[in-house]
Amino acid sequence: MGVSCSRRRGFVPCCLEARSGLRIPETYDSEREILMSRPGAAASLPLPFELVVDDGIPMDNALHVFQATLLQELVIRVMKERGREDFYAAGNIFVYYSVEQARHVAKGGSYFRGPDFFFVQGVPPRPQPRTAWVAWEEGDRLPELIVELLSPSTESVDRNEKPQLYAGVFRTPEYYLYKMETGELEGFRLARGSYKPMLRNRHGRYESKVLGLELGLWHGLYREQKATWLRLFTPDGRLVPTDTEAQEQEKSLREAERQRAETERQRAETERQRADAAEAELKRLRALL
Repeated sequence: MGVSCSRRRGFVPCCLEARSGLRIPETYDSEREILMSRPGAAASLPLPFELVVDDGIPMDNALHVFQATLLQELVIRVMKERGREDFYAAGNIFVYYSVEQARHVAKGGSYFRGPDFFFVQGVPPRPQPRTAWVAWEEGDRLPELIVELLSPSTESVDRNEKPQLYAGVFRTPEYYLYKMETGELEGFRLARGSYKPMLRNRHGRYESKVLGLELGLWHGLYREQKATWLRLFTPDGRLVPTDTEAQEQEKSLREAERQRAETERQRAETERQRADAAEAELKRLRALL
């Protein structure tokens, strides 16, 4: 995901399931769509319409772009360190959960903004970047962790409407809301079909069962922007470094090792000189006898 403010969004027509109390999208009688609605069939047949993958509507501000990029970078780093490739971490792309919903969007129907960041596991990597998350092409897997970055234009939807979709249709286990402007972070866990507030641990962070990590706040510099960033921490409290931070840490470790080796060399040299001086003094004293 780049750092421009161009936002791919959408994914959800403003109509979920009957149980959510929102309008259900109209059904279609096309034989192809009926066939594609059957498990496994959709992945093997081309859609009878073109998927919308970009609406060109910009994000509210560049800091949100950087924050989503930061989360993606950190998750990818952790998963690679664990030797895992069966995951996907991204944001600002359409998430399609049904053919009917995809057609609704393609016809110009209303939709919610896509998650600012989401994580899915149990999916293989692809040689080409995904331009959208199409559930029926991904073994029907949907986001297991979602982070929404609140702004005045999105907060109401993120708090009131999207949770119905994420809980009722996606069954996303963990949902986080972060308001960068005020540094307010909230965590929710799915329980009995709805989201319940998570409790912070003694460090003031949320423990993610999905990631096996903690989510908390860190004030500092990222992409030359000083802000309070949502970061990941290991269970023992260590900050998960960005690639740049990891490189700097490795550089510092190498320098520390170089200095240690130099100190050891100087110590050995001092010991050698002391031994040489002692030997010379011993020879001098023997010569006097």
